[in-house]
Amino acid sequence: MTDFEVRARAIELVIFDVDGVLTDGSLYLGDDGQEYKAFNSRDGHGMTMLRQAGITLAVITGRQSEVVRIRMESLGVEHVYQGQRDKRPAYDALRQACGLEHAQIAYVGDDVVDLPVMRQVGLAIAVADAHPLVKQYCHWQTRLSGGCGAAREVCEGLLAAQGKLDALFDGYASH
Repeated sequence: MTDFEVRARAIELVIFDVDGVLTDGSLYLGDDGQEYKAFNSRDGHGMTMLRQAGITLAVITGRQSEVVRIRMESLGVEHVYQGQRDKRPAYDALRQACGLEHAQIAYVGDDVVDLPVMRQVGLAIAVADAHPLVKQYCHWQTRLSGGCGAAREVCEGLLAAQGKLDALFDGYASH
């Protein structure tokens, strides 16, 4: 059994960063100052499958964006912390609210601002195009880049390690 599989079996909460993880990190700004982001639909379905399997989802992001609120609401992500330049207070509040130990939490990040939380969790995951320092401190790294299927890769990896992926896929294939 790999280190990833051992750590993944204990996970009950997955926290995602947004920019660079659930998006490719690009920020699109309209003439009116409105911010736009592109989310990968397969990443979203992976998050939905995690929720269906009983794993709690959260987002902690440094930026404040209405589009993030809307997208997370559509995915059923109940714990959304925006405008968190220092992500540690949000992480501590979330961990306490969920009653979990660090070992039961995974965090998916891409940049140095994610490191203070990544250094605490039981499973720290870096997307393929993460900053080199983030890659140095992660437990596992995706093959795919942020916004390009990395979150789906994380979701399926966790579900497979917990023995839940095949049953979910069977539910789709049997209809």
